[in-house]
Amino acid sequence: MASLFSFSLPKPNIIKASSASAATTVVIPENLDEKFGRKGIKFSESNNIPIVELTVRNGSSVRLSIPDAHVTSYKPKVEWKDDGFEEVLYTVGGADSGAKARGGIGLAINDASEAGSKGSLISSSQWTVKDVDSDTIDALQVELSCTSGALDITYVVSLYPLSMATAVIVKNNGRKAVTLTSAILSHLLFKRRNGTGIRGLKGCSYCKHPPLSSPFELLPPSEAMKNDEKQGIWNVQDVPITVLKDKLSRVYAAPPAERSKAFYYTPPSKFETLDQGRELFFRIIRIGFEDIYLGSPGSFSEKYGKDYFICTGPAAMLVPVVVQAGEKWKGAQVIEHDNL
Repeated sequence: MASLFSFSLPKPNIIKASSASAATTVVIPENLDEKFGRKGIKFSESNNIPIVELTVRNGSSVRLSIPDAHVTSYKPKVEWKDDGFEEVLYTVGGADSGAKARGGIGLAINDASEAGSKGSLISSSQWTVKDVDSDTIDALQVELSCTSGALDITYVVSLYPLSMATAVIVKNNGRKAVTLTSAILSHLLFKRRNGTGIRGLKGCSYCKHPPLSSPFELLPPSEAMKNDEKQGIWNVQDVPITVLKDKLSRVYAAPPAERSKAFYYTPPSKFETLDQGRELFFRIIRIGFEDIYLGSPGSFSEKYGKDYFICTGPAAMLVPVVVQAGEKWKGAQVIEHDNL
């Protein structure tokens, strides 16, 4: 099985399959499941949109929309009883409803060149299946790829009995350096506003900041912050638990001015989400990213129903990533739990 933490990826098979688009209809080859499917990895369609579902031995599952590399469901086993599965992600819309899915786990990669941002580098890209890998039925992995200009982008989604991971690798095949911002943003489901919080960021520096623009956003950057909030003012988290019942939009990170020093404090590599309503917690682990984005919608969540959600994940927002010609950049997020 490929090791996520070393970012080594399985070698591609000589057989490849891809999704193709004609107008707005995405067609999946009939033999995609035959070529790449195996125990625990099943390819199918929903309203002509190719999807893949991963299911490990204990029943934990992930659902991934292939054309836009959008993780729309993660249901880990959190109790020993037969029906002890809980949805972790907050997703609205989707193929079954006829509307574009938003929320879930979405990858954002945006142009940050000095000549002026061109926005998302992947919003119009078509992702294709590059490879799959498995270790019996306790570790499953699907590898997608797409291109954007001179960039080759690989997105790897992995599932294990007590965790799931998403990893991105950007390779610059051009002759010039590319500057970009990026994030893996997870919209996490909570039972109620008053029981939602984060633990593990005490002592971290943060500033108020809108999220990166993303094709999967529920709360766009223009609406994520309160009207009277100002960006660029740094504070330090002085409480062990951040309560997320009101609207909030922050980046936890080392201030950019500090990063030129030989030594500086960085945010922790992991923190915990607290859902008192369901008595569940999950650890969010960042790899390769320097920042942590954290946002909550407050009363705005009522627009989508009675459930509550937050948006969080590892990011490269305050200091753009520069990928030199011929080089790679990579980052990942892991969601794990001990709820069993």
